[in-house]
Amino acid sequence: MKYVIEHMEEGFSEWVILEYTQIIKEVGKENLILTSLPSAVTEADIPKRLLDLGLQWTTKECVEIEGLEKNNVCLLDPAAETELTPEDSEKFDFFVFGGILGSHPRIDRTGILRRKYGFAGRRLGALQMTTDTAIRTTQKIIEDKKSFEDIKFIDYPEIRYNKHESTEMPFRYILNDEGIPILPEGMLELIRKDAEQSIDDLLMEE
Repeated sequence: MKYVIEHMEEGFSEWVILEYTQIIKEVGKENLILTSLPSAVTEADIPKRLLDLGLQWTTKECVEIEGLEKNNVCLLDPAAETELTPEDSEKFDFFVFGGILGSHPRIDRTGILRRKYGFAGRRLGALQMTTDTAIRTTQKIIEDKKSFEDIKFIDYPEIRYNKHESTEMPFRYILNDEGIPILPEGMLELIRKDAEQSIDDLLMEE
């Protein structure tokens, strides 16, 4: 299975770098492709940490990826009427994410892709997820054949720095076997370091 992120952003915030790093580690560098980067982007603009992990990227649109055809693509779309199921592994080879799943407040970037390409859409529940959580959830459903209802989530977890300070994360996360939300490596440190910033600032900072 191939996971495609229509990057649709100027630059790479530290938040995004940590997310993409985690995704590459979990799905493999050969299975993640960033598409639709601004046309002026060169390799010098891609964070070295991601290049060192073998990140695949292109300024081309996702429809130009080799092997991708309209009938073998699933767009993960919060507005879709049908939930993603294990059976969809037999229908689709590419799973496209529009960047919306990691944005807060929600911006309907996926709607742009929906209208532009007409891909079949599937939903991952009703609540907002970070991009790495959305891909992790898709991987569990498609590759591990686990139904959405059987995945253990936590909604809007509170991240506590000390006895007096905490931040509520405005997303849904998967829980690990110890009942702890799965975040990219380094994300907790980033949130603690920038505790005075809003989550919106962390997502968008360059």
